[in-house]
Amino acid sequence: MSSTPSGSNGATVRLTVAQAVVRFLQSQFSERDGQRQPFFGGVLGIFGHGNVAGVGQALLEAELGALGDGWRPPAEVPYVTGRNEQAMVHTAVGYARQKDRLQTLAVTASIGPGSSNMLTGAALATVNRIPVLLLPSDVFATRVASPVLQELEQDYGYDVSVNDAFRPLSRFFDRVWRPEQLPAALLGAMRVLTDPAQTGAATIALPQDVQAEAFDWPVELFGERTWRISRPVPERALVAEAAALVRAAKAPMIVAGGGVTYSGADDALRAFVEATGIPVGQTQAGKGTLPYDHPLCLGAIGSTGTTAANEIAAEADLVIGIGTRYSDFTTASRTAFQNPGVRFVNVNVTGLDAVKHAGLPVLADAREALEALGAELAGFSTPPGYRERAARLNREWDAVVERYYHSGIGEETGLLAQAEVLGAVDEVAEARDVVVCAAGSLPGDLHCMWRTRERKGYHVEYGYSCMGYEIPGGIGVRMAAPDRDVFITVGDGSYLMMPTELVTAVQEHVKVIVVLLQNHGFASIGALSESRGSQRFGTRYRYRDAEGRLAGDRLPVDLAANAESLGVRVLRVNTRKELVEALRDAKAHPESTLVHVETDLHSEAPDGGGWWDVPVSGVSHLGSTQTARAEYERQKARQRPLL
Repeated sequence: MSSTPSGSNGATVRLTVAQAVVRFLQSQFSERDGQRQPFFGGVLGIFGHGNVAGVGQALLEAELGALGDGWRPPAEVPYVTGRNEQAMVHTAVGYARQKDRLQTLAVTASIGPGSSNMLTGAALATVNRIPVLLLPSDVFATRVASPVLQELEQDYGYDVSVNDAFRPLSRFFDRVWRPEQLPAALLGAMRVLTDPAQTGAATIALPQDVQAEAFDWPVELFGERTWRISRPVPERALVAEAAALVRAAKAPMIVAGGGVTYSGADDALRAFVEATGIPVGQTQAGKGTLPYDHPLCLGAIGSTGTTAANEIAAEADLVIGIGTRYSDFTTASRTAFQNPGVRFVNVNVTGLDAVKHAGLPVLADAREALEALGAELAGFSTPPGYRERAARLNREWDAVVERYYHSGIGEETGLLAQAEVLGAVDEVAEARDVVVCAAGSLPGDLHCMWRTRERKGYHVEYGYSCMGYEIPGGIGVRMAAPDRDVFITVGDGSYLMMPTELVTAVQEHVKVIVVLLQNHGFASIGALSESRGSQRFGTRYRYRDAEGRLAGDRLPVDLAANAESLGVRVLRVNTRKELVEALRDAKAHPESTLVHVETDLHSEAPDGGGWWDVPVSGVSHLGSTQTARAEYERQKARQRPLL
């Protein structure tokens, strides 16, 4: 809900649609728990003929302060040049997530491919439920010269453009055909962006002629508006019912998801588990809600989980999901929870998630629900032996991590194992630093091994698991948290998807530390391919051999040279000792640094006992596939409907 701007007695101001958009963005604030902040921290953009004379001109005026009517913006919304439209959305997502969804960035792009390049970013934002405002440029509203450059023509209707593809990917979509429609579109987008239960990508398509059209706007549109981020409280009856289920349980556990973090409920979670003795498994988005060494922290749960979390999950008779959407990785494709009588209590602001697994739906803010449930359970505690078991399992897993972090494989083979690289980063990173990742085998290794010590110290995009997110997302994290060093861990496959934003980091003096693991192939998909009987086909970077297969010599690709050409300082290392020294050097240096390290494509992470359902061919003439199919059917037999 927004506060109402003061009245204006019918006063108007003449602006273009684009100028009105920028002025509106400068006037939006969010507030939660009495803390108020500008909602938009900036606008990322790439200009073309669709927006250069519209939104681009408006941002120029704002930067120059060329505002003839004496307007003084309540908040600065600076412009930042991007290099890739998809990457700009990723940067906005990284920023908004680090800000607990209380602030975000807007993104503008030109008509045609510029705007449609943002589709993947829109999907990522919506899947992860992160607020981002997208301003794609569109065709002429007047159709005076149709078809214009880059316009999609459809014989069934002339009001369709490529931007209609944003509709299923956005939580809010509108197209402003006339200036009069803009206020409703802007307010509708803000409603969604500031709603914890509904947030995601909000898209307002702006026809290029409408952007430049002048209109007399009521000044109330540009009055300061404060959007209060709600904290829904749980129903008393549901809290009492949930408490009764907890008291009756012999082996309860908590699955902490991203909702705990976005609610700022980390302290409430810690107080609750210390009072009740209920151990916690963490999703990718929920990692860090308890520090890794807390005796009731079981660490990662599910397909990429720890033996600690997965052992407790297999026996749990009550699972309290807090702010989780129960992805297939969290539930190990519905094989994690094996107790035949397992029940679920689901605390979530989103009804879709609250009813999953036929659980008791506690529709509420995570912090409010934890405090209410804690009060209802006053005096309750799991037996001391249960607490002690959780702490023992935690210590045992950490000992496994320590062995993998210091395996010595690199000294034996000349190529560092991926776990050794992460161990070196862990050694150098301070508690407040942030590790960023998104796709490949690194997210799984980080999920089960990374030692998160402080809140918001772990940032892995795994809702969409989008290759290429790492660098632009990490830049967004650093923009949101300039007082924390950001370590971006990325494999060569993901690096090749989107290295362009390193130029933005250099231009804006946004310091990031990129750890580039070069293993000359797709490590994650290669391992998955091998485990599913497909023999790592198509996952190595190789020339074609004499038989025409991609099995020849390695490609002479020098990614360190590529990064250096983009203006980033580069350090090449080969040993663990050199890696640690380079990372310390990068932390001490004021500008962005990329550390390039050759790694073993076939190195493995510790196995936490989780499984992931990736179907194997039901018929094959390959022995490797036949063996994989037999194992797949064995695992499939463990799946449960959880109804």
